[in-house]
This record gives sequence, structure tokens and C-alpha cells, in this order.
Amino acid sequence: MNITDPIADMLTRIRNASMAHHPFVDMPASNLKRAVAQTLKEQGFIKDYEMLKDTKFPTLRLQLRYTGKREPVITGLRRISKPGQRIYRKSGELPRVLGGMGVAIVSTSKGVMTERDARRQNIGGEVLCYVW
Repeated sequence: MNITDPIADMLTRIRNASMAHHPFVDMPASNLKRAVAQTLKEQGFIKDYEMLKDTKFPTLRLQLRYTGKREPVITGLRRISKPGQRIYRKSGELPRVLGGMGVAIVSTSKGVMTERDARRQNIGGEVLCYVW
């Protein structure tokens, strides 16, 4: 299976697993996916993540979070920068998602972080996705 956009694949797997109320979701691992997972964990969208090394290929497992009423914490995911059209923004032009209720995940020269952190550090980068 050849995946041309691994971040879109990651977001789709998370979206599908949370809609089906799965406790976790597995996906092929990469450093970028691990950095996105770390950002999701810091923002409270997922419980935790781990690298599974006992499989044939390195696998990333995300433990999804749900509210007390068994509703997914992640209500929406949207890929912004795509392989065919990369979206870069300066620090002053970074988007606010749902008036601050969601986050934009940005890949910067200092690593993957939220748009708030990038704005605070006055650095821009590639807008990977929105999460709310």
C-alpha cells in the first residue's frame, strides 16, 4: 500500500476510530506522526501514544479520549497543507481555529507545535492540520 499523504492517512484513521468509539488506533509510525501525536497529547485530545516495536514495521498506537457521555474529545480534524499544495504562514498570519477553541498544528523550524506556541515564539511554518 502506497500512501502519498501520511498525515491525511493519520487524521482519517483517528477520525474513523473515534466515530466507531475504539479505545485506540494503530498506524505506521514516522517521526512527524510521533510529533503530531505528542502535540495532540499536550493539548488533551488523546490520552497517550506509544511506539510498538514488536510488530514487523514500527507502529504508532494512539489511545483516544472520550467524555463521560462516551463522546469523542476530537470532534473534527481537517488537513490543510497537502502534498499538492503546501500552505506556509508567517507567525502573524497563523490561523485561529474556531476562535481559539481548536488548534492548528504547525511544522516549524523548531519542531511541530500549535499555532499558539509558534505565535509566542514568533516563528511561522507549514500549517499541517486543524483539530477541534
